[in-house]
Amino acid sequence: MKRKVEFITSEKVCSKKMIVEAEDDIITKVEIIGGCPGNTKGVSKLCEGRKIDEVIALLKGTPCGNRGTSCPDQLSKALEQLKEKEEALV
Repeated sequence: MKRKVEFITSEKVCSKKMIVEAEDDIITKVEIIGGCPGNTKGVSKLCEGRKIDEVIALLKGTPCGNRGTSCPDQLSKALEQLKEKEEALV
């Protein structure tokens, strides 16, 4: 099953929005709008083709300075929201 989520990030991070697509439990596309271009493109490429739960486990809680969150942490939250959409469909 194909799913997509558009996630508005916390004001504490540089990125503004994340668009994530998945088919079944595999991430097929990650687009991070705003933030440091090299880092966000790199994180996106590393996530594509991996299982949603694997990426959540890798990124959740990643800090950026003393902000209490980061772009990778926000991506884990977007993926959790994507999983919630799937569970609501079942």
